Amino acid sequence: MNLIKEFEGKVTLITGGSSGIGRATALAFAKKGSKVVIGSRREKESQETVGMIQEMGSEAIFVKTDITQATEVENLVNQTINTYNRLDYAFNNAGREGILGPSIEQSEENWNQVINTNLKGVWLSMKYQIPQMLKNGGGAIVNNASVAGLVGVPNGSIYCASKHGVIGLTKAVALEQATAGIRINSVCPAVIQTDMVDRAWNLLDDREAREQAVAAHPIGRFGQPEEVANAVVWLCSDAASFITGHSLTIDGGYTVK
Repeated sequence: MNLIKEFEGKVTLITGGSSGIGRATALAFAKKGSKVVIGSRREKESQETVGMIQEMGSEAIFVKTDITQATEVENLVNQTINTYNRLDYAFNNAGREGILGPSIEQSEENWNQVINTNLKGVWLSMKYQIPQMLKNGGGAIVNNASVAGLVGVPNGSIYCASKHGVIGLTKAVALEQATAGIRINSVCPAVIQTDMVDRAWNLLDDREAREQAVAAHPIGRFGQPEEVANAVVWLCSDAASFITGHSLTIDGGYTVK
C-alpha cells in the first residue's frame, strides 16, 4: 500500500478548518491524497487553507457554515456530495471556549453559545454525515473533544460540560453504527499551540501563568496542531480499523498526573 496516498479517491469533511488544528488536519488528509471540504464561518482563513491544499496538488472546496444551524450543516454535506459525489471521513472540529468564569456568574447566553457550537454542532454534523457514509458502505468520523471532556477545569464549567457531552455522544453513536461500517472516535487534546492560544496569553500578559500552564504538561511543552492532525488521520485509517467509541488523549501527560 502506498502510505503517502492511502486516502486517494476519498473525501474528507472538516469543520473549523480555517486555522489551528482544523487547518493542520486538512493539510494532513490532503497529503495522503484525500479531497477536502472545509466548513467554517471564517471565509478568508478557510480559503487560505483551500489554497494551501491546492498548492500541494490536491483538491479542496470551502462552504461557509454555521454548525449550530441544521440547514447550514445539511447544505455543507449536500455541497460535499454535489462536488465530489461521496463522503468517507469527517473531523468535527469546530468549537469555541466561550467566556470563562465561575459557574454561578455565567449567563444563559454563554451557555447556549458554547453548548450549541461544541455539542449541538457535533450532533448535527454526524446526523447529516452518517447517511452519506452509509451509501459508500462505511467511513470514519473523529470528533474533537478535549482534556476538559475528561477532567474538570475551574472556571470552565460550560466548556467542560460541552466536551464531556461530545465524548458521551461519540460513544453512543459509535455503538449505533458499529455494525454499519462507520467507526466514530474522539480526540482529547490538552493545550495546543495555536493562534488562539497565542492571543489568549498575549491578552493575559502573564509570563508566570504561561509557565505554570506549560508545567502542567509533564512532557514540558504545549502540543502542536500537527500532532493532533496525525492522530485524527490515524484514527480514520485502516491502521485503526478495530477502534471505535474511543477517546484518544493527546495531552503530553496532562491527565495522568
